[in-house]
Amino acid sequence: MKYTQTTVDKLEDVLGESGYVVRYERGTFQSGWCLLEARSVVVLNKFLNTEGRINTLMEIIPQLTIQYDKLTLESQKLYESVVKKSVAEA
Repeated sequence: MKYTQTTVDKLEDVLGESGYVVRYERGTFQSGWCLLEARSVVVLNKFLNTEGRINTLMEIIPQLTIQYDKLTLESQKLYESVVKKSVAEA
């Protein structure tokens, strides 16, 4: 996977299509992110670089309840590859 802003945008689209809001804020996040499950908000540390944002989103996405049927075909493929990579690393 390429570490570009386009990849970040595609990963954010997977979350957005499932009803999650991605926000970038300042804060003391030990892992670089925070999840507000009741509001379906994912908060990422705004000081992360592009590579950090991609790695963080790839860490978060498999942990969330993603509504697969609401994803576009492109997002479905990306979601499947992220989940497969997560399983392979576990």
